[in-house]
Amino acid sequence: MKRVLERVRETVEKDQETKSKLKDICMILHDELKGYDWVGFYLVENGELVLGPYVGKPTEHTNIDFGEGICGQAADREETFLIDDVKREQNYLSCSPKVESEIVVPIFKEGDVVGEIDIDSHQRSRFGDEDEKLLEEIAEMVGKIL
Repeated sequence: MKRVLERVRETVEKDQETKSKLKDICMILHDELKGYDWVGFYLVENGELVLGPYVGKPTEHTNIDFGEGICGQAADREETFLIDDVKREQNYLSCSPKVESEIVVPIFKEGDVVGEIDIDSHQRSRFGDEDEKLLEEIAEMVGKIL
């Protein structure tokens, strides 16, 4: 995890367009961490979550209202959501039948939610405290460049 955090930090500090940095962060997480099968950013635009850079299969969920699905709930409540079994969630927006677990971490700038990191796994109960801590640190870094 330390190596991943260092690679993300280096990416954030690069002199390149923000969306390129976000795409590179997605690739780092997807490639370095087993079970990070879909990694993406949703960015707040006009009061809704809009799909930004991601790595994984395309999703039909390109615009999500606050409160809708796991992503929308995380943004609305301004807290991390760690879901061990997405099939048990009534408000879950399915991107793929292969997804078993999900973690969504809000990104803040000056106290407001400006986006979030969304990660799906094909493994049930894939995410734990270590993942949450890592992704919250990354979200803090990303909040400074959004």
